[in-house]
Amino acid sequence: MISLRRSSGILLHPTSLPGPYGIGDLGAGAYRFVDWLAAQGQSIWQVLPLGPTSYGDSPYQTLSAFAGNSNLISLDRLVEAGLLRKDDLADSPPFPGGRVDYGWVIPYHNQKLALAHHNFAAGADAALLQDYERFVSENQFWLDDFALFIALKRAHKLRPWTEWESELRRRDSSALASAREACLEQINLEQFRQWLFHRQWRDVRAYANERGVRLIGDLPIFVAHDSADVWSNQPEYFLDEAGEPTVIAGVPPDYFSPTGQRWGNPLYRWDVKRAGGYTWWIERIRALLQLVDLIRIDHFRGFEAYWEIPASEPTAIKGRWAKGPGAPLFQAIETALGDLPIIAEDLGVITPAVEKLRDDFGLPGMKVLHFAFSHPANPFLPHNHRVNCIVYTGTHDNNTTRGWWEDEADEHTRAFVNEYLGHDGCDIVWALARLGMRSVARSFVMPMQDVLNLGSGARMNRPGLSTGNWTWRVTERDFENPAKDKLLQLTRTYQRHPEQQD
Repeated sequence: MISLRRSSGILLHPTSLPGPYGIGDLGAGAYRFVDWLAAQGQSIWQVLPLGPTSYGDSPYQTLSAFAGNSNLISLDRLVEAGLLRKDDLADSPPFPGGRVDYGWVIPYHNQKLALAHHNFAAGADAALLQDYERFVSENQFWLDDFALFIALKRAHKLRPWTEWESELRRRDSSALASAREACLEQINLEQFRQWLFHRQWRDVRAYANERGVRLIGDLPIFVAHDSADVWSNQPEYFLDEAGEPTVIAGVPPDYFSPTGQRWGNPLYRWDVKRAGGYTWWIERIRALLQLVDLIRIDHFRGFEAYWEIPASEPTAIKGRWAKGPGAPLFQAIETALGDLPIIAEDLGVITPAVEKLRDDFGLPGMKVLHFAFSHPANPFLPHNHRVNCIVYTGTHDNNTTRGWWEDEADEHTRAFVNEYLGHDGCDIVWALARLGMRSVARSFVMPMQDVLNLGSGARMNRPGLSTGNWTWRVTERDFENPAKDKLLQLTRTYQRHPEQQD
């Protein structure tokens, strides 16, 4: 159980920070944002998963559950560390300022990180070298296999691991030994990149904590099929002899999707995980807690029961509910790590059994105001909130609040909102922010897009679309938007400012 104080904060993924190299990073923009949060009395910074993304750039489909996204490494901070020269960055392309163009960003950052590694290998500062060697030693559990996985993907022109030679696909020991020798330079490069990410993130987190800002991280329940996690632990997933999933994750048909959602993630063999003492899960939580203070687990309901779809099915219609690991998993994590600093993403089809699992461990749930305005008993309406929860205007999967009101809210919803608010829904963004702020819920979080009162064009993700997501960014000017004063005022009015806490 975790004890949340009365607080508020902002949802903003680091890729959305301002910066000169095409994508938000862990340099000046991150520190500027922490200062902005503290100045507005915000004590929460919530981010999306921090792992290395692949096709589609989704942070929810990463190449590793442990590694960091090397595109977030601040190149300017590498200059400060003596690993790059300022002149090395003089060829920076004219990146767009308000969005991420991954086609430009990824090769540019890869080139500069390779140069930094060359400089590091040519003669690293003794203190840096010691810190690097410590990181590699302390993270062998996941780093060895991940670095080899990335090296092999590069050697195979980024093809999925199921398309590699059978000896590598099956992880034949002699083939792996030969591959480690042949790919040593690429392995060292990836270990270096991961060290840089974790070193820079550690510094940002320390800076935030010193200013009273706690970080909420995000942990997807499932992992991507083309990942180091699945390749390295194949017996722990439902796979055929070729390494392809036999059953996959998703959600059943509902009001929003008549064919359900077919996510494609391989499913865990929970009996194998249990026989191994849930070691992988314990280490996954332990690793993320080195980066953040609290963890939001995406699709929490899947721990009680998950929708299992035959991989041969083109939609999620012909699936079935299968039992998840339930309480024994969380008991194992709690025994190993102590109190669970976990937030349950309890959205969607939630049964009494899911609620019991959440409540038995005292985990805060989520309330999303966009989903609230249907009938008076809706649990997302503020008068029905519980203290032990976090309330949001919307999430990364929602439209912005302004976009939701202008483009999605139907006549019934608008009428209910107007009745609930007691006025005509003008200034809808701050009307919902006020509802969230004055809720009994211990914590309130709103996306940065809502603070800036932006429309649908600033949406972070449109579920179901494989391209065009995850690109939105703030600019330096946005930090001076007058809305910051309104945010501070509401934070004080509803006693969520850190100075008002015991």
